[in-house]
Amino acid sequence: MIDIKDLMSGIDIFKALGSEIRIQIIQLLSGNEELNLNEIARKLGLSNGAVTLHIKKLEDCGLIEIRTTGGKHGIQKLCYLNKDKLMVDLRSKEADNLYEVEIQVGHYSDYKALPTCGLATKDSIVGDFDDPRYFADPQRIHAEIIWLAEGFLEYRIPNYLKANQTFREIQLSLEIGSEAPGYNNYYPSDIHFSMNGIELGSWISPGDFGDVRGTFNPDWWPPHLNQYGMLKLIRINSEGSFIDGCRISDVTLEDIRLDYRSELTFRIAVTEENVNKHGLTLFGRNFGNYSQHMLARVMYNVHQNEFPNDESSEDALSAK
Repeated sequence: MIDIKDLMSGIDIFKALGSEIRIQIIQLLSGNEELNLNEIARKLGLSNGAVTLHIKKLEDCGLIEIRTTGGKHGIQKLCYLNKDKLMVDLRSKEADNLYEVEIQVGHYSDYKALPTCGLATKDSIVGDFDDPRYFADPQRIHAEIIWLAEGFLEYRIPNYLKANQTFREIQLSLEIGSEAPGYNNYYPSDIHFSMNGIELGSWISPGDFGDVRGTFNPDWWPPHLNQYGMLKLIRINSEGSFIDGCRISDVTLEDIRLDYRSELTFRIAVTEENVNKHGLTLFGRNFGNYSQHMLARVMYNVHQNEFPNDESSEDALSAK
């Protein structure tokens, strides 16, 4: 996967993709393990010279690679995709007043798990399938896939704000799905999210996907189990709570009453009251279709007052 964190760093790729012919070349290569220049030219109805120019631009920006090999008619160049995914972060990491932390899915601070349930590292299953006792196993911190039919997982988000800073927005990015025995692409599940015990809202996961193998799943992971989820972005700010830009509640950061001393606990849950009680699965960097752990991003404001929202500010003023 090519992961563009900064838009300017991806400008060569964007230019290369600004051509219908080069898009067609990528589509051809996505459906074939590799093609030589003659095959690409023939399929597109272009001359070898024209195709060579387009191939050069795609190679220069790293979208494709070329290897030279001997053939029946001499040396030939074989083209293939360098990566099979392209991710672009539209929010610059260099923006002022924010910090990010990655949280492995096994780094939960509290949990409740009912079968079907389990967890696995990139190397092996932790304990046994459908035995909630192993959610307390010390090896669980290395888990990169976790599933449960009912219960919750709770995570602590570091609070690095100083006394003169206030929260502007909290974002959480995670790959998530339902939990079925084996897998079931149509298995809707109501998954609830909360912060510091306050319900933010819920999202209906469409299913527990297993029709194709997850891009980053380790080789040993069985094909009859869940393979990948959906990448969701949760945002809480002064206007409400959102998933992928869609409002899930009117709960704001002000309602959660956060300041620089606050603990931040984020809970993901499937409850007994769910209409669609079909579990949840979380995917880490080495499972699923997105090479990332859970990502927490905190944006904040900086104030001139040294002690905003702090009783010590009044003490400091009276002392003067």
